[in-house]
Amino acid sequence: MLPTGLPQGAVPRLERPGPLRDRVYEALLELIATRALQPGRHLVESELAGRLGVSRQPVREALQRLNTEGWVDLRPAQGAFVHEPTEQEADQLLTVRTLLEAEAARLAAADADRDGAAVLEELCAEGEQAVAADDVEAAVRLNARFHAKIMELAGNAVLADLAAQVDRRARWYYTPVARQRGRQSWAEHRELTAAIAARDEQRAAALMREHTEHTRRSYHAHARAQSSPRPAPDGKRR
Repeated sequence: MLPTGLPQGAVPRLERPGPLRDRVYEALLELIATRALQPGRHLVESELAGRLGVSRQPVREALQRLNTEGWVDLRPAQGAFVHEPTEQEADQLLTVRTLLEAEAARLAAADADRDGAAVLEELCAEGEQAVAADDVEAAVRLNARFHAKIMELAGNAVLADLAAQVDRRARWYYTPVARQRGRQSWAEHRELTAAIAARDEQRAAALMREHTEHTRRSYHAHARAQSSPRPAPDGKRR
């Protein structure tokens, strides 16, 4: 039987103000994007409503919106389930992310300043500490902040809007491989920071392409490993 509802301890605060349906939507989206609600999990309206402290109506509306956006699958006579992404979906989104992030790194390097580079260095130090402490949640959060800061330094509002559309889904794909990427990811961040601080546009773009490609390949390797038959205790493959 598939697990249902919210995992223990994963009860987000519903930020105010704003329409209740929007706050419920944001809370559920964050739980899905961070994989507190795993792909395939059965989402029961009554359980979600009880854990969030709301009625079922805003939960139902949020699930319908999440279904439209591809985060949730509504199955006739079965209910709502967290979407299980295909490798093709992940590949398409992470490929687009590579294009956006590489251009952001180039633009950030073109107009870099000491303050911006210093913030990136601080984030690298915090990320390395999170990896050393095996704090995957913190590492994922700091990774998102690092990339968001580069997008901010790029200074292109249109590029930032496009990146925002793929950011949460990129984090969804990054979370399962965050521990695997670990120190190497932050070493790559350090190289990126140095290139941006040196105003080396071409190197910054090339390093970002390589960095995001590493994540894309890691995700595919993880997905394939998860789908491969595992040996049973008797040595036979299941």
